[in-house]
This record gives sequence, structure tokens and C-alpha cells, in this order.
Amino acid sequence: MNYCSVCAAPVTLKVPAGDSLARHVCDACGAIHYRNPRLVVGALPEWEDRILLCRRAIEPRHGKWTLPAGFMENGETVADAALRETLEEACARIELGEMYTLISVSHIHQVHVFYRSRLLDLDFAPGAETLELRLFREDEIPWDEIAFRTVGITLKHYFADRRAGQYRFRTEDLTAPPKPRL
Repeated sequence: MNYCSVCAAPVTLKVPAGDSLARHVCDACGAIHYRNPRLVVGALPEWEDRILLCRRAIEPRHGKWTLPAGFMENGETVADAALRETLEEACARIELGEMYTLISVSHIHQVHVFYRSRLLDLDFAPGAETLELRLFREDEIPWDEIAFRTVGITLKHYFADRRAGQYRFRTEDLTAPPKPRL
């Protein structure tokens, strides 16, 4: 950040009084600009013994499979974000269940939240950010083609919990993936 979003004056990176972390502070108007993690919110849509996955039409991970999810917008609840993202990416209507996974991805300043959900019908279609949609049984999941680690983790927990006959809320902290060797 170079300029204040309040008054457009240059900002300085410093620790404000009463704080312990460096923040972008406007020397002209005194506004403190916080940069906090972003929420990625989505759903795990169930239909009988299958899960709805979306094949991404956008970067990052174009062509890979994911659960319908995206960034939460200001002014909406976490549940509203899951419903909206499912409608946008899969044109699917769902009944939202309980929050299922909450995964901190601190190295990219994100928190990923997925809800269990139930498809209300089979009337779904690819949204603007989706190449195709498909319902997958566990043995059909394209594990090597899953777009994001948080989605793979959520799916693995889901299938393990389904086999156990009991679903429980899961939390995880992801570390940065290892850097490739040159």
C-alpha cells in the first residue's frame, strides 16, 4: 500500500501506538490501514452418495476440480457467501448444513471455510468461472486433479466421517508447501 484510501496521502509502514505490528499509517489524516486475512467460503454439496465438484475456468488452477467456493464479500454472512458462491459457480440451489471445515492458510493470508450442504435438485449448470460440473462418488474423485489442498482435506475428512457414520467440525492449520528443488 502506497497511499491512504481515506485522503490519498502517502502512507508509512510503522507500529502505531498501542499496537504490536507494523501497519500502513497515513501521516496526513492518521488513518491506520489493517491488512487482514481474507475468507474463502464454500459448500460441499451432497446428492445421495455423491459430491458436486466444479472444474475451474479461471486461474489459479484452471482446469482443476474444486468445491464451489470463493471470497466472502463485505456485508454478507459466512453462510450467505457459501450459498452465493454455490449459485454463482454451479447455478445450484442447496440447503446449507453445518459448518464443516475451517482451515487457516496463513502463508497466503486466507481462511477457508466449507459447509456441508444438500443439493435441492439436479438442476445445475456451469457458472462463468466453471468449465464443467460433475457429481462424484468417493472412488471417482480425481484426487490428482484437485485444485486446492483445503478442498482435498475437506473431501478426505468428509469421506472418512461418512464411513464412520458421524460428521464433526474440523479445523486445521496449513503450512506453506515445500518449495520445488531446482
